[in-house]
Amino acid sequence: MTNRIAFQGEPGAYSHQACHAARPGLEALPCASFEDVIDAVREGRAEQAMLPVENTTYGRVADIHRLLPESGLHIVDEAFVRVHINLLAVPGAEVSDIKEAWSHLVLLPQCARFLRDHGIKGRVSPDNARAARDVADWGDKSKAALASELAGEIYGLDVLARHIEDHDTNTTRFLIMAREPDMTRRADHMMTTFVFRVRNIPAALYKAMGGFATNGVNMTKLESYMVDGSFTATQFYADIEGHPDDRNVQLALEELEYFTSMLEILGTYPADPMRD
Repeated sequence: MTNRIAFQGEPGAYSHQACHAARPGLEALPCASFEDVIDAVREGRAEQAMLPVENTTYGRVADIHRLLPESGLHIVDEAFVRVHINLLAVPGAEVSDIKEAWSHLVLLPQCARFLRDHGIKGRVSPDNARAARDVADWGDKSKAALASELAGEIYGLDVLARHIEDHDTNTTRFLIMAREPDMTRRADHMMTTFVFRVRNIPAALYKAMGGFATNGVNMTKLESYMVDGSFTATQFYADIEGHPDDRNVQLALEELEYFTSMLEILGTYPADPMRD
């Protein structure tokens, strides 16, 4: 079977672009939902999953932190991908022809200046790659899509304007997940991700975090979210620098475990160079 990496979205989506960039040797498998991506790996139809977890412009990807611990998969890598937005249209069209630009709701505000300067109305599409496909199907020179260059290649559209986003820092962080964990130390700069729930004692979270400070472990992310539909059942998601075999990480995790009712390591993996 051909090695595959599953992603959520249609061909040409930014998750598809991430697959090309981070795993060029794997065939990208489009899936309708994040749950379908996870199932594709669990069922053996794909070797790995490419899942977005956060974006510098619109923050955390909804529901993804809830899905990760329940997935049964393990984080084996991360990938930071710059989101460059391009104006795509049918061959022969020019920027002056464009009256409407279609894309996902979160992308439209990121190109507000360009759209305003060129008198183009933004229109909402369920997905940026879907927008590119629709523009190709319509064959109308007055309609364009805001999407990746990859989407333009797939659907035969011309790039009328490149990198039209208002800010040049828009980046999405993806986690690459697999059925089996890889706990080997395969880079000098390693990251470890885990989830936990604190015990029901006063100042439990404060005490649990103390071990990371006293042992010099840098925590790059700590987020809380409700579980089981309860306001009192809170789970925490954390990223730290280091490997579980590092002595300071060992000590910090041991102290954390004392104050938690659940602690699960989701994976340890090389830090993406864009972190630095």
